[in-house]
Amino acid sequence: MSLFWRLFALNALVLGSATALLLWAPVTVSVPVVLTEAVVLVAGLAVMLVANAALLRIGLAPVARLRKLMTTVDLLRPGQRLPERGRGEISELIRTFNAMLDRLEQERAASSSRVLLAQEAERRRIAQELHDEVGQTMTAILLSLKRSSDQADEPLRGELRQAQEITRESLDEVRRLVRRLRPDVLEDLGLVSALTSLTGEFATHTGLRVSRAFASGLPDLDQQTELVLYRVAQEALTNAARHAEAARVEVSLRHTGDGTVVLAVTDDGHGGVLAGEGAGIRGMRERALLIGATLDITSAASGTQVRLTVPDARKQS
Repeated sequence: MSLFWRLFALNALVLGSATALLLWAPVTVSVPVVLTEAVVLVAGLAVMLVANAALLRIGLAPVARLRKLMTTVDLLRPGQRLPERGRGEISELIRTFNAMLDRLEQERAASSSRVLLAQEAERRRIAQELHDEVGQTMTAILLSLKRSSDQADEPLRGELRQAQEITRESLDEVRRLVRRLRPDVLEDLGLVSALTSLTGEFATHTGLRVSRAFASGLPDLDQQTELVLYRVAQEALTNAARHAEAARVEVSLRHTGDGTVVLAVTDDGHGGVLAGEGAGIRGMRERALLIGATLDITSAASGTQVRLTVPDARKQS
């Protein structure tokens, strides 16, 4: 039984006992009880119970709001707080809960930062090994197959050239994986060039039509912010290709006068990605939390939009 109903039952018991005492005590009412007196007393009891319930509901409303927030709070959506009013025990409880959320959000942001930085370092290590070990080995195999096919007679020459073509395609796939794991173009040429390369490669690989709208004159962004914007765009494009069954995707990047940068990835798929947020979406939320950005995902029958808003994204000097 909830706190509200327990308090209400106790008050109802007390008021009911008082009414019964008034009904049957010869000191307060007629003996036998007159019908009009009973009606008046029962009506008074009903009024008292309704008033008592209303007052309790109003008085315990902050507790109900606190319970609701405790069951729905998500540390990947920071800023969920209850208003702190008054000085009573309930107000102190709300203040304590809000302070706890502040600590948890700070700890979650710090732990997410460590995890994501470690993840990027691991991506770079894997990309380096793929490039240095697998890539070079496959290049050597490709050259060896070419020499063998040039010296071989038919039909062995045709088979060797076919193996050479398969190896070349595999090498291209390894290089594509290396670019996804370690976007060197982001460090060398900047965010716009990196997003242009990403969308171009995505369109070629998936066959989807991709349109771009990148505003000029973007503010100078630090390396971490650029990396988050790039990874969110990469994950949003991947989701559009895997789950949305889209035919067209639009990627836009714009900014406002106060330094806010907004990245939006919109597809024309069937929507419904919010039915259950998977690791990809939660990963985007964690990255947004890392730089203090806001991630909004709207999904409808006409498609899905992923929008990342970075407030005051200008590079700090």
